[in-house]
Amino acid sequence: MADMIPDLGGERESLQKKPLKEEVFELLHKRIVAGKYSPGEWLRQEDIASQLGVSQTPVREALDRLVSVGLAERVPYRGVRVPEPTQAQIVDAYVMRLLLEKVAARLAAHHIIREQLEGLGEIVEATRGLITLDDMSKLRQLNRRFHLSIADASGSSLLNKLYEMTSNLFPDWMLYEYMFRHPELLQSSLEKEYQEHKAIVDALAAHDAGLTAQRAFEHVQNLGYELVAFLGIPGDLVHAQERQVFPEIISTIVNHQV
Repeated sequence: MADMIPDLGGERESLQKKPLKEEVFELLHKRIVAGKYSPGEWLRQEDIASQLGVSQTPVREALDRLVSVGLAERVPYRGVRVPEPTQAQIVDAYVMRLLLEKVAARLAAHHIIREQLEGLGEIVEATRGLITLDDMSKLRQLNRRFHLSIADASGSSLLNKLYEMTSNLFPDWMLYEYMFRHPELLQSSLEKEYQEHKAIVDALAAHDAGLTAQRAFEHVQNLGYELVAFLGIPGDLVHAQERQVFPEIISTIVNHQV
């Protein structure tokens, strides 16, 4: 008989297909995205292991992975908790993504090879139809792979490392959580994300550096609109930070409604 994570509020995970640490990771990932753990809430290893009826080892490994993907943070001598970023930290991560993704996209248009381009296309198509809570762990991982793959295709190992650090700090999970609390936004938001990713791949396929950079910049800037509309980040704060890095930018982000 396969090991099972107990049914907690309708959440049952079988270990017939995946390692236990993967099952625990995906369950915790889903709970955080769904808002079942609040920002700042501690993820107690012993408590989680007891709730799930598993040993602490797979829980510890799952928590380590949550930290590595930016969905949790480790506080020295305290433990692991759901991040509670300040507005200033969120905006800083957003503006750094604007900067790094534009550069990465431009470089990738020059250096990307056929296998990398095909891989990006496969990632984009794999996201189609992933619109339920059960899909979100997979969707978030695919979205992360998409952007990291572009950074990797840039040919710059340093840029790749800087981008990964920045993406770990960007609270995309908080945007997903908001959409789940407002399901009328979910399908349209995810369809828009799909179309924007596809436009970036099309520009990369044409090896058009300027267009690829523009498409990547516009895609991340739309995330800025969501920070304002979904998370209540002041639009003037976002725009002020944008203008410090991109003085030429003309933004409608202040009071923008998604």
